[in-house]
Amino acid sequence: MSVAIVGAAECDLGQTGKSVLELQTQAVTRALADAGIPLSEVDGIATNGISRFSATQLADYLGLQPSWSDSSFAGGAVFEMYVARAAQAIDAGQCRTVVISFASNQRSARSRKLAGVVEEGTPEAAFEAPYQPLYPISYYAMTAQRYLHTYGLTRADLASVAVAARARAQLNPAAWTYGKGPLTVDDVLAAPMISTPLGALDCCLVTDGGGAIVLTSAARARHLPQTPVKVLGYGEALTHTGMATAPDLLHTGAGAAAARAFSQAALGPADIDVVQLYDSFTISVPLGLEALGFAKPGEGLHATIPHNTGGGGLAYCHPGQFGVLLLVEAVRQLRGDSGARTALVHGTGGIFSSHATVILGVDR
Repeated sequence: MSVAIVGAAECDLGQTGKSVLELQTQAVTRALADAGIPLSEVDGIATNGISRFSATQLADYLGLQPSWSDSSFAGGAVFEMYVARAAQAIDAGQCRTVVISFASNQRSARSRKLAGVVEEGTPEAAFEAPYQPLYPISYYAMTAQRYLHTYGLTRADLASVAVAARARAQLNPAAWTYGKGPLTVDDVLAAPMISTPLGALDCCLVTDGGGAIVLTSAARARHLPQTPVKVLGYGEALTHTGMATAPDLLHTGAGAAAARAFSQAALGPADIDVVQLYDSFTISVPLGLEALGFAKPGEGLHATIPHNTGGGGLAYCHPGQFGVLLLVEAVRQLRGDSGARTALVHGTGGIFSSHATVILGVDR
Protein backbone atom coordinates (compact mmCIF):
# COMPACT_ATOMS: atom_id res chain seq x y z
CA MET A 1 0.00 0.00 0.00
CA SER A 2 1.39 3.39 -0.95
CA VAL A 3 -0.81 5.99 0.77
CA ALA A 4 -0.03 8.23 3.76
CA ILE A 5 -1.76 10.69 6.05
CA VAL A 6 0.07 14.01 5.72
CA GLY A 7 -2.20 16.43 7.60
CA ALA A 8 -4.40 16.25 10.69
CA ALA A 9 -6.27 18.82 12.77
CA GLU A 10 -9.32 19.42 14.90
CA CYS A 11 -11.75 22.33 14.63
CA ASP A 12 -12.92 24.35 17.63
CA LEU A 13 -14.31 22.11 20.35
CA GLY A 14 -16.73 22.44 23.23
CA GLN A 15 -19.65 24.83 22.88
CA THR A 16 -18.68 26.95 19.90
CA GLY A 17 -21.84 28.67 18.68
CA LYS A 18 -20.67 27.97 15.12
CA SER A 19 -22.50 26.23 12.29
CA VAL A 20 -21.56 22.75 11.07
CA LEU A 21 -20.11 24.15 7.83
CA GLU A 22 -18.04 26.70 9.73
CA LEU A 23 -16.59 23.94 11.90
CA GLN A 24 -16.04 21.69 8.87
CA THR A 25 -14.18 24.50 7.12
CA GLN A 26 -11.99 25.03 10.17
CA ALA A 27 -11.11 21.36 10.33
CA VAL A 28 -10.35 21.06 6.61
CA THR A 29 -8.29 24.24 6.28
CA ARG A 30 -6.31 23.52 9.45
CA ALA A 31 -5.52 19.97 8.29
CA LEU A 32 -4.42 21.26 4.88
CA ALA A 33 -2.24 23.91 6.51
CA ASP A 34 -0.69 21.16 8.62
CA ALA A 35 -0.02 19.18 5.44
CA GLY A 36 1.36 22.14 3.49
CA ILE A 37 -1.16 21.56 0.69
CA PRO A 38 -3.40 24.31 -0.76
CA LEU A 39 -7.17 23.84 -0.80
CA SER A 40 -7.15 24.04 -4.61
CA GLU A 41 -5.32 20.70 -4.80
CA VAL A 42 -8.03 18.73 -2.99
CA ASP A 43 -9.75 16.42 -5.47
CA GLY A 44 -11.32 13.96 -3.06
CA ILE A 45 -13.74 14.49 -0.13
CA ALA A 46 -15.25 12.05 2.36
CA THR A 47 -17.65 13.36 4.97
CA ASN A 48 -21.18 13.03 6.35
CA GLY A 49 -23.48 14.62 8.88
CA ILE A 50 -24.21 17.82 6.95
CA SER A 51 -27.14 16.67 4.80
CA ARG A 52 -28.11 13.79 2.55
CA PHE A 53 -25.58 15.25 0.10
CA SER A 54 -22.85 15.97 2.61
CA ALA A 55 -19.83 15.67 0.31
CA THR A 56 -21.55 17.71 -2.37
CA GLN A 57 -22.52 20.43 0.10
CA LEU A 58 -19.06 20.65 1.64
CA ALA A 59 -17.36 20.70 -1.76
CA ASP A 60 -19.67 23.49 -2.92
CA TYR A 61 -19.06 25.47 0.28
CA LEU A 62 -15.30 25.15 -0.18
CA GLY A 63 -15.45 25.96 -3.91
CA LEU A 64 -14.20 22.51 -4.99
CA GLN A 65 -15.22 20.09 -7.74
CA PRO A 66 -13.67 16.80 -6.61
CA SER A 67 -13.23 13.77 -8.85
CA TRP A 68 -13.95 11.36 -5.98
CA SER A 69 -16.24 11.52 -2.95
CA ASP A 70 -17.87 9.38 -0.28
CA SER A 71 -20.78 10.24 2.03
CA SER A 72 -21.46 6.75 3.36
CA PHE A 73 -22.96 6.44 6.83
CA ALA A 74 -22.08 3.59 9.18
CA GLY A 75 -22.02 5.41 12.49
CA GLY A 76 -18.77 5.95 14.33
CA ALA A 77 -16.89 3.37 12.25
CA VAL A 78 -17.34 5.16 8.96
CA PHE A 79 -14.29 7.43 9.13
CA GLU A 80 -11.98 4.43 9.38
CA MET A 81 -13.90 2.99 6.43
CA TYR A 82 -13.27 6.25 4.56
CA VAL A 83 -9.52 5.72 5.03
CA ALA A 84 -9.80 2.40 3.21
CA ARG A 85 -11.88 3.89 0.38
CA ALA A 86 -9.59 6.90 0.04
CA ALA A 87 -6.47 4.72 -0.05
CA GLN A 88 -8.02 2.56 -2.74
CA ALA A 89 -9.04 5.62 -4.78
CA ILE A 90 -5.57 7.19 -4.57
CA ASP A 91 -3.88 3.90 -5.48
CA ALA A 92 -6.27 3.56 -8.44
CA GLY A 93 -5.50 7.06 -9.69
CA GLN A 94 -9.03 8.37 -9.20
CA CYS A 95 -7.75 11.27 -7.12
CA ARG A 96 -4.52 12.64 -5.66
CA THR A 97 -5.41 14.46 -2.43
CA VAL A 98 -8.29 13.34 -0.18
CA VAL A 99 -9.69 15.13 2.85
CA ILE A 100 -11.70 13.09 5.35
CA SER A 101 -13.62 15.37 7.69
CA PHE A 102 -16.48 15.66 10.13
CA ALA A 103 -17.91 18.30 12.42
CA SER A 104 -21.00 18.77 14.54
CA ASN A 105 -22.43 21.59 16.64
CA GLN A 106 -24.66 19.27 18.66
CA ARG A 107 -23.97 20.93 22.00
CA SER A 108 -24.62 24.46 20.74
CA ALA A 109 -27.68 23.29 18.78
CA ARG A 110 -28.86 20.99 21.59
CA SER A 111 -29.53 18.47 18.86
CA ARG A 112 -28.65 15.10 20.37
CA LYS A 113 -31.47 12.58 20.24
CA LEU A 114 -31.99 9.46 22.35
CA ALA A 115 -34.21 7.57 19.92
CA GLY A 116 -33.41 5.97 16.59
CA VAL A 117 -35.78 5.29 13.69
CA VAL A 118 -37.34 1.83 13.90
CA GLU A 119 -38.60 0.41 10.60
CA GLU A 120 -41.83 -1.58 10.69
CA GLY A 121 -41.46 -5.32 10.14
CA THR A 122 -37.94 -5.53 11.57
CA PRO A 123 -36.87 -7.56 14.62
CA GLU A 124 -36.24 -4.24 16.40
CA ALA A 125 -39.87 -3.22 15.88
CA ALA A 126 -41.18 -6.52 17.20
CA PHE A 127 -38.84 -7.28 20.08
CA GLU A 128 -37.21 -4.01 21.16
CA ALA A 129 -39.36 -0.94 20.41
CA PRO A 130 -42.20 -2.00 22.76
CA TYR A 131 -39.79 -1.58 25.69
CA GLN A 132 -38.82 1.95 24.58
CA PRO A 133 -35.05 1.62 24.96
CA LEU A 134 -32.90 4.73 24.86
CA TYR A 135 -30.81 4.60 21.73
CA PRO A 136 -27.99 3.74 21.96
CA ILE A 137 -27.31 3.65 25.70
CA SER A 138 -29.81 0.95 26.67
CA TYR A 139 -28.10 -1.44 24.28
CA TYR A 140 -24.62 -0.67 25.58
CA ALA A 141 -26.01 -1.03 29.09
CA MET A 142 -27.30 -4.49 28.26
CA THR A 143 -23.83 -5.46 27.00
CA ALA A 144 -22.24 -3.96 30.11
CA GLN A 145 -24.61 -5.91 32.37
CA ARG A 146 -23.76 -9.12 30.57
CA TYR A 147 -20.01 -8.36 30.76
CA LEU A 148 -20.03 -7.65 34.49
CA HIS A 149 -22.12 -10.76 35.20
CA THR A 150 -20.00 -13.06 33.03
CA TYR A 151 -16.67 -12.03 34.51
CA GLY A 152 -17.74 -11.41 38.11
CA LEU A 153 -17.04 -7.67 37.97
CA THR A 154 -18.86 -4.65 39.42
CA ARG A 155 -19.77 -1.11 38.43
CA ALA A 156 -16.73 0.05 40.39
CA ASP A 157 -14.47 -1.97 38.09
CA LEU A 158 -16.06 -0.38 35.03
CA ALA A 159 -15.83 3.08 36.60
CA SER A 160 -12.04 2.82 36.41
CA VAL A 161 -12.32 3.43 32.66
CA ALA A 162 -13.87 6.88 33.19
CA VAL A 163 -11.31 7.68 35.90
CA ALA A 164 -8.41 6.82 33.56
CA ALA A 165 -9.91 8.78 30.67
CA ARG A 166 -10.24 11.91 32.82
CA ALA A 167 -6.62 11.54 33.95
CA ARG A 168 -5.39 11.40 30.35
CA ALA A 169 -7.51 14.42 29.42
CA GLN A 170 -5.66 16.48 32.04
CA LEU A 171 -2.63 16.25 29.71
CA ASN A 172 -4.62 17.59 26.73
CA PRO A 173 -5.39 21.35 26.84
CA ALA A 174 -8.00 20.91 24.08
CA ALA A 175 -10.05 18.44 26.15
CA TRP A 176 -13.48 19.51 27.41
CA THR A 177 -12.61 18.25 30.90
CA TYR A 178 -9.09 19.73 30.94
CA GLY A 179 -8.55 21.57 34.21
CA LYS A 180 -11.71 20.15 35.79
CA GLY A 181 -9.68 17.90 38.04
CA PRO A 182 -9.54 14.14 38.45
CA LEU A 183 -12.43 11.76 38.83
CA THR A 184 -12.66 9.07 41.47
CA VAL A 185 -14.48 5.78 41.29
CA ASP A 186 -16.89 7.13 43.89
CA ASP A 187 -17.64 10.12 41.63
CA VAL A 188 -18.57 7.80 38.79
CA LEU A 189 -20.73 5.61 41.01
CA ALA A 190 -22.51 8.64 42.50
CA ALA A 191 -23.43 10.16 39.11
CA PRO A 192 -27.09 9.88 38.04
CA MET A 193 -28.03 6.47 36.70
CA ILE A 194 -29.02 6.60 33.02
CA SER A 195 -29.46 2.96 32.05
CA THR A 196 -28.33 0.32 34.53
CA PRO A 197 -25.42 -0.25 35.02
CA LEU A 198 -24.28 2.88 33.14
CA GLY A 199 -24.45 6.24 34.88
CA ALA A 200 -23.86 9.71 33.47
CA LEU A 201 -20.08 9.50 33.84
CA ASP A 202 -20.02 6.15 32.03
CA CYS A 203 -21.27 8.00 28.94
CA CYS A 204 -19.38 9.96 26.32
CA LEU A 205 -19.48 13.75 26.33
CA VAL A 206 -21.86 15.86 24.25
CA THR A 207 -19.82 18.60 22.56
CA ASP A 208 -19.35 20.54 19.37
CA GLY A 209 -16.26 19.64 17.43
CA GLY A 210 -14.72 17.59 14.69
CA GLY A 211 -11.55 17.12 12.72
CA ALA A 212 -9.97 16.27 9.41
CA ILE A 213 -7.11 14.29 7.95
CA VAL A 214 -5.42 14.63 4.56
CA LEU A 215 -4.24 11.64 2.53
CA THR A 216 -2.03 11.45 -0.55
CA SER A 217 0.41 9.04 -2.15
CA ALA A 218 3.42 7.96 -0.09
CA ALA A 219 5.70 9.13 -2.91
CA ARG A 220 4.28 12.64 -2.74
CA ALA A 221 4.20 12.59 1.06
CA ARG A 222 7.99 12.42 1.22
CA HIS A 223 8.17 15.95 -0.20
CA LEU A 224 5.73 17.49 2.29
CA PRO A 225 6.65 19.12 5.63
CA GLN A 226 5.18 16.58 8.06
CA THR A 227 6.36 13.06 8.85
CA PRO A 228 4.24 10.78 6.62
CA VAL A 229 1.97 8.40 8.52
CA LYS A 230 1.54 5.38 6.29
CA VAL A 231 -1.68 3.41 5.97
CA LEU A 232 -0.49 -0.16 6.57
CA GLY A 233 -3.75 -2.06 6.71
CA TYR A 234 -7.50 -1.88 7.20
CA GLY A 235 -10.47 -4.14 7.77
CA GLU A 236 -14.14 -3.87 8.56
CA ALA A 237 -17.14 -5.93 9.65
CA LEU A 238 -20.91 -5.54 9.98
CA THR A 239 -22.83 -7.76 12.35
CA HIS A 240 -26.31 -6.58 13.36
CA THR A 241 -28.66 -3.62 13.60
CA GLY A 242 -30.53 -4.30 16.84
CA MET A 243 -29.77 -6.34 19.93
CA ALA A 244 -32.43 -8.87 18.89
CA THR A 245 -30.15 -10.01 16.05
CA ALA A 246 -26.78 -9.69 17.79
CA PRO A 247 -25.16 -13.16 17.69
CA ASP A 248 -23.36 -12.69 21.01
CA LEU A 249 -23.28 -9.52 23.12
CA LEU A 250 -19.68 -10.14 24.19
CA HIS A 251 -18.26 -11.04 20.76
CA THR A 252 -18.55 -8.09 18.40
CA GLY A 253 -17.30 -7.54 14.84
CA ALA A 254 -14.19 -5.80 16.15
CA GLY A 255 -12.21 -9.04 16.14
CA ALA A 256 -12.96 -9.77 12.49
CA ALA A 257 -12.21 -6.20 11.40
CA ALA A 258 -8.91 -6.18 13.28
CA ALA A 259 -7.90 -9.59 11.93
CA ARG A 260 -8.31 -8.31 8.37
CA ALA A 261 -6.30 -5.18 9.13
CA PHE A 262 -3.52 -7.14 10.84
CA SER A 263 -3.36 -9.56 7.92
CA GLN A 264 -3.01 -6.77 5.37
CA ALA A 265 -0.38 -4.98 7.46
CA ALA A 266 1.48 -8.26 8.20
CA LEU A 267 1.47 -7.29 11.89
CA GLY A 268 -0.13 -8.53 15.11
CA PRO A 269 -1.22 -6.99 18.42
CA ALA A 270 2.30 -7.30 19.83
CA ASP A 271 3.56 -4.99 17.07
CA ILE A 272 1.23 -2.11 18.00
CA ASP A 273 2.51 0.75 20.18
CA VAL A 274 -0.68 2.76 20.77
CA VAL A 275 -4.43 2.22 20.30
CA GLN A 276 -7.18 4.75 19.63
CA LEU A 277 -10.49 3.06 20.35
CA TYR A 278 -14.02 4.46 20.12
CA ASP A 279 -15.13 4.89 23.74
CA SER A 280 -18.76 5.91 23.50
CA PHE A 281 -19.37 4.26 26.89
CA THR A 282 -17.06 2.79 29.50
CA ILE A 283 -17.94 -0.76 28.44
CA SER A 284 -16.58 -0.02 24.95
CA VAL A 285 -13.00 0.07 26.20
CA PRO A 286 -12.43 -3.31 27.89
CA LEU A 287 -14.65 -5.14 25.42
CA GLY A 288 -12.87 -3.48 22.50
CA LEU A 289 -9.33 -4.08 23.78
CA GLU A 290 -10.19 -7.74 24.26
CA ALA A 291 -11.68 -8.12 20.78
CA LEU A 292 -8.71 -6.37 19.18
CA GLY A 293 -6.29 -8.79 20.81
CA PHE A 294 -4.76 -6.63 23.55
CA ALA A 295 -6.25 -8.55 26.48
CA LYS A 296 -7.85 -11.90 27.20
CA PRO A 297 -11.65 -12.09 27.60
CA GLY A 298 -12.65 -10.48 30.89
CA GLU A 299 -9.24 -8.84 31.37
CA GLY A 300 -9.63 -5.70 29.24
CA LEU A 301 -9.71 -3.46 32.30
CA HIS A 302 -6.11 -4.47 32.99
CA ALA A 303 -4.75 -4.04 29.44
CA THR A 304 -1.37 -2.29 29.44
CA ILE A 305 -1.31 -1.01 25.85
CA PRO A 306 -1.43 2.84 25.78
CA HIS A 307 -4.85 3.83 24.48
CA ASN A 308 -7.13 6.84 23.98
CA THR A 309 -4.22 9.07 24.81
CA GLY A 310 -6.06 12.38 24.35
CA GLY A 311 -8.88 11.52 26.75
CA GLY A 312 -11.23 9.90 24.25
CA GLY A 313 -14.93 10.45 23.89
CA LEU A 314 -15.37 10.12 27.64
CA ALA A 315 -13.17 13.10 28.56
CA TYR A 316 -11.78 14.90 25.47
CA CYS A 317 -14.79 15.57 23.24
CA HIS A 318 -17.58 13.76 21.46
CA PRO A 319 -19.38 15.57 18.64
CA GLY A 320 -21.80 12.76 17.79
CA GLN A 321 -19.33 10.79 15.65
CA PHE A 322 -15.83 10.45 17.03
CA GLY A 323 -14.04 8.32 14.44
CA VAL A 324 -12.12 11.06 12.64
CA LEU A 325 -10.72 12.40 15.91
CA LEU A 326 -9.35 8.94 16.72
CA LEU A 327 -7.36 9.25 13.49
CA VAL A 328 -6.17 12.76 14.35
CA GLU A 329 -4.91 11.61 17.75
CA ALA A 330 -3.18 8.57 16.24
CA VAL A 331 -1.33 10.79 13.77
CA ARG A 332 -0.20 13.10 16.58
CA GLN A 333 1.08 10.19 18.64
CA LEU A 334 3.05 8.77 15.72
CA ARG A 335 4.57 12.14 14.88
CA GLY A 336 5.33 13.03 18.50
CA ASP A 337 8.09 12.21 20.92
CA SER A 338 6.41 9.16 22.50
CA GLY A 339 8.50 6.85 20.35
CA ALA A 340 5.42 5.11 18.93
CA ARG A 341 5.98 3.62 15.48
CA THR A 342 2.62 1.90 14.95
CA ALA A 343 -0.95 2.75 15.89
CA LEU A 344 -4.22 0.89 15.65
CA VAL A 345 -7.40 2.94 15.24
CA HIS A 346 -10.76 1.26 15.71
CA GLY A 347 -14.15 2.83 15.07
CA THR A 348 -17.48 1.42 16.21
CA GLY A 349 -20.91 2.41 14.93
CA GLY A 350 -24.47 1.86 16.08
CA ILE A 351 -24.74 -0.61 18.97
CA PHE A 352 -21.52 -2.50 18.24
CA SER A 353 -23.07 -2.91 14.78
CA SER A 354 -20.33 -1.67 12.43
CA HIS A 355 -16.60 -1.96 12.98
CA ALA A 356 -13.56 -0.69 11.10
CA THR A 357 -9.88 -0.96 11.96
CA VAL A 358 -6.99 1.01 10.47
CA ILE A 359 -3.32 0.32 11.20
CA LEU A 360 -0.89 3.20 10.74
CA GLY A 361 2.88 3.44 10.93
CA VAL A 362 5.87 5.76 10.63
CA ASP A 363 9.55 5.22 9.87
CA ARG A 364 11.75 6.49 12.69
